[in-house]
Amino acid sequence: MNETRRAARPAARIARVGLFAALTGVLAQVSVPLPGLVPISLATFAVYLAVVVLDWREAAASMAVYLLLGIVGVPVFSGFGTLNRLAGPTGGYLIGYLACALAAGLILARTGRKAVWSIAALTVGTVVLYAVGTAWYMLQTGSALMPALAGCVVPFLPGDCLKIALAVPAGGRLCAAAAKIGR
Repeated sequence: MNETRRAARPAARIARVGLFAALTGVLAQVSVPLPGLVPISLATFAVYLAVVVLDWREAAASMAVYLLLGIVGVPVFSGFGTLNRLAGPTGGYLIGYLACALAAGLILARTGRKAVWSIAALTVGTVVLYAVGTAWYMLQTGSALMPALAGCVVPFLPGDCLKIALAVPAGGRLCAAAAKIGR
């Protein structure tokens, strides 16, 4: 019996990673184009949910799988994009999903998963995501910092705050439900 349980754990981890990579790809398609190059999408909600529900390794792995799917041609990026999105001016925000999951997940691994720490960790992760994405955007477009922030960060702040506010309790409920069925 112990052998079976131990063997199931890696399979369960792989399933969780795959599930959150797929969820990110699906929610990326729920997007609103903006006048600039960066659309508003629900992909960041999936990133936040992964961080709250999974451990830091699984959350980061799910974002790495999401990126790899796009690299090999699966249309998982916003607007059913593939490698062209990752290589373009907004690709840094996609890479930022992995950085966000890593940063926020590592914070939660050290602090625990109380709501206040989850909110703080996701906020720090979002700052990391914005930093990676904005730096990439500036390199790709030659844009200065202030115009890049005005077009690629400021419009997203209210939505990302709302996504964080929704991901923390939703993630808590998912964790409780998973515990009931034996995670």
